[in-house]
Amino acid sequence: MENRSEVNEFILKGITDDPELKVLLFIMFTLIYLITLIGNLGIVSLISWDSHLHTPMYFFLSNLSLVDFSLSSSVTPKVMAGLLRGDKVISYNGCATQLFFFAAFVIIESFLLASMAYDRHAAVCKPLHYTTTMTSTVCASLVSGAHICGFLTSSIVTGNIFSLSFCKSNIVNHVFCDIPPLLVLSCSDIHTTELLVFILASFNAFFPFIVIFSSYLLIFITILKIRSTEGRQKAFSTCASHLTAVSIFYGTAVFIYFQPSSSHSMDSNKVVSIFYTMVIPMLNPLVYSLRNKDVKNTFRKAVRRQH
Repeated sequence: MENRSEVNEFILKGITDDPELKVLLFIMFTLIYLITLIGNLGIVSLISWDSHLHTPMYFFLSNLSLVDFSLSSSVTPKVMAGLLRGDKVISYNGCATQLFFFAAFVIIESFLLASMAYDRHAAVCKPLHYTTTMTSTVCASLVSGAHICGFLTSSIVTGNIFSLSFCKSNIVNHVFCDIPPLLVLSCSDIHTTELLVFILASFNAFFPFIVIFSSYLLIFITILKIRSTEGRQKAFSTCASHLTAVSIFYGTAVFIYFQPSSSHSMDSNKVVSIFYTMVIPMLNPLVYSLRNKDVKNTFRKAVRRQH
């Protein structure tokens, strides 16, 4: 029989071993994380503070901001610790926890973006029925459904991956515990796990995308029927921020999956993962605050009150 020793901790290889580059990256990631924290929690605070923002659109936005902050927090602090102190070791349970929350929050974000697209469809295509369509019960159900899908899927995937045997190397060639680099380390038969991950990932990516695509197709058809230029601009402006956030989120996915297989590399996957977990959570609050008059006006009111 082959002598096997089970892995009880992992070593995250990280981005680079260059000391000067580590310092530069640490400073950059610290700034990104601070902007993410201030931006997302700031939006949540503004929406909670101003009763005029207690509408379905801003209810979804506050939940998206919380998810973005949580997604970044599940990965960024550990990456920063690795750059600052060289602390690349993560326990077996710590690795499982990190994977669980990372996967859950990415899935929740995709479903929240789909819910926001449905909300914009209701606002533009059926404005007279908007208040009866997007009730507080419907909004709460959509957000709850997003969280259930995220945490349930993540539980299944994480449980399945960490039921495998890890008896090869314990060096994870990534910046955090992600699915592909962990499966490479397993000495079990991973075909069933890979199939399960593919099916669940496909559903959680394509179902929200279909909802978003269908919603915006109907929105654009409705906008084209509006005769006045001012009316078209007003209808489109209500969707601009969300459409920008969707473009960033799914544009990154297109970059990953539609580039030639020969150009794929672990280094490019690390960069894309950093973009998903750090850059997108930072950009979303900036997109919604810079392109949204209501959020900017509420921020000005809050500043005036402090003075």
